[in-house]
Amino acid sequence: MLKLIRRSAVILLVLYIALFGLTKAIRYPEPIAAIKLGLAPASKTPELMPFHVIAAAPSSAIAWPVGASEVINEVSWNGAKVSFDEFLIATQTNAFIVIRSGKITYEKYFNGKTESTVLPSYSVAKTMTSLIIGQLIDEGTIREADTFVAILPEFKAGTSFDKVTIKDLLDMNSGIGVSDNYPTGPSGWGVAIAQMYATTDMNFFIKHNRKMREDPGTYPEYRSVNTELLGLIIQKVTGNKLADEFSDRIWKKVGAQYDATWNVDKVGGHEKAFCCFNATARDYARVGLALMSGTPKIASTSWKARLSNPVVNLDYGWGYAAQMWHPYQGINLMLGLHGQFIYQDALHDTVIVKLSDMPTSVDGISDKVAAVLRQVAEKKS
Repeated sequence: MLKLIRRSAVILLVLYIALFGLTKAIRYPEPIAAIKLGLAPASKTPELMPFHVIAAAPSSAIAWPVGASEVINEVSWNGAKVSFDEFLIATQTNAFIVIRSGKITYEKYFNGKTESTVLPSYSVAKTMTSLIIGQLIDEGTIREADTFVAILPEFKAGTSFDKVTIKDLLDMNSGIGVSDNYPTGPSGWGVAIAQMYATTDMNFFIKHNRKMREDPGTYPEYRSVNTELLGLIIQKVTGNKLADEFSDRIWKKVGAQYDATWNVDKVGGHEKAFCCFNATARDYARVGLALMSGTPKIASTSWKARLSNPVVNLDYGWGYAAQMWHPYQGINLMLGLHGQFIYQDALHDTVIVKLSDMPTSVDGISDKVAAVLRQVAEKKS
């Protein structure tokens, strides 16, 4: 028995060393860290990758005014009338906030989360990245017509990749062949989007994933690699971390109460601009409200118009523009995997934040969840 245990231990050690060598070669976290990341629920992932801090300015934090508390009794969900709590539990909600006329009218947390809990937003980060891009365009630092490789020539490929513009990246129209396919199970970690999510060397990933599926500007499809390239542009033209730029340009301006984080490939490296922005529910709401109301000003009139007018149609037939979704006319939506929503309805002066732990296996029901948010915003049961 002792001999068998020793033999098993030696085999496991050899396997681990082999896996360690493989993960190092492909720029993945070491095996145990990669397994933890792959198995963790969405709300735990911010702590499992390195990050840069997005500093708040607590002394100037804007206190939330509290409005008349509202009760949400029933909503239509999956073809039936259900209690609102039933909907929140069914969609594995961690935080749900309703802001009407700038005041909190509904706020609820689940699973031990509180108003100070930092939660991931996944692809909501795409809109956060776009806000910085918009400011840089307004300042004349970059133009939408600029190509990616004109700013970062070290990535020239000698193909139509070299023709990809900032506009193409903003509108998911680049043609770069990195699909947002999230298969479940261990096999899923071999696909390109998973590699980009877990990579410890973003430059290595981009240099090995410049293959084009279509010519730029010919076929819009939601691909997270586009946003990552926007993040690299921001770092290059500012000379700063994406997290620091966001802190100065957005986070402190909106009066965020808590520091946020942005996961990176490695400390001092590149933020994963397409995902991995982590903050409290109330501070997400501050960004949504500032963008919708124009106070404080984090987007110019022209950039707000750019964000608010769809130019392509993507998943669910929804409109899309400059990293912002448009599920319904007049609605701006920041949307992230696993059920993250910042819903902005200017007509009804309402912002809704929903942060969740929905598994990848139920991805594809964002349209159903958005329909409930619309009911809440419009006070329809």
